[in-house]
Amino acid sequence: MYKQGIYTVLSNEPLTASVRRMRLEGDTQWIVRPGQFVNIALEGRYLRRPISVCDYDATTLTLIYKVVGEGTAQMARIQPGGQLDLLTGLGNGFSTDNDARRPLLVGGGVGVPPLYNLAKVLLAAGKPVQVVLGFNTAAEVFYAGEFRALGCSVTVATADGSEGVGGFVTDALSALDFDYFYACGPLPMLRALSQATVCDGQLSFEERMGCGFGACMGCSCKTLTGSKRICKEGPVMNKGEILW
Repeated sequence: MYKQGIYTVLSNEPLTASVRRMRLEGDTQWIVRPGQFVNIALEGRYLRRPISVCDYDATTLTLIYKVVGEGTAQMARIQPGGQLDLLTGLGNGFSTDNDARRPLLVGGGVGVPPLYNLAKVLLAAGKPVQVVLGFNTAAEVFYAGEFRALGCSVTVATADGSEGVGGFVTDALSALDFDYFYACGPLPMLRALSQATVCDGQLSFEERMGCGFGACMGCSCKTLTGSKRICKEGPVMNKGEILW
């Protein structure tokens, strides 16, 4: 179930040279689990922009987005007090209904944000949370401090070795003890992570979306039980059901 509503921008600030954090005020009752996303209408743009939810409470939600095109550049110019038309409660988010005792959260780039609220949920359930955050270089790192402030054990990996573990997120796995993982990031990262782990896990896929609620079939992926829509049956799917 999703809901359309008007939200007021409380803040819209840079985290890095290309990544920004936007806080909005409005109805959040349709967001029911970590890993769901919203679809934002922008003036003059035919298609809405899907953005994952980083965090939310009873009256506000936090979105983190990367400025990569004209639409997100338009979002970056919105000032506090501005209003946006959002569809909320979209997508199938992460499930914490499993026997994981030592969960690992793995985020790559703008795949990091939806893991933040998930970490809060897991910590509230009394589980120790380990987090691996992957970026190209130290200048792109964001939210490592925020995860640490929650009480998570955080490892940063950078492809150029400028901060933390040198290499990819998979290069950080050997030093960690985990029995289940949750991940969000680019497809090559999700594939490599699935191949590098023997335990089960959940993958949140990044994909270009047309409608955002399952009508256009434009964001499908292949699974053991047939094609599934990233925006509807996903973006979160179980590791074992994906056909690479």
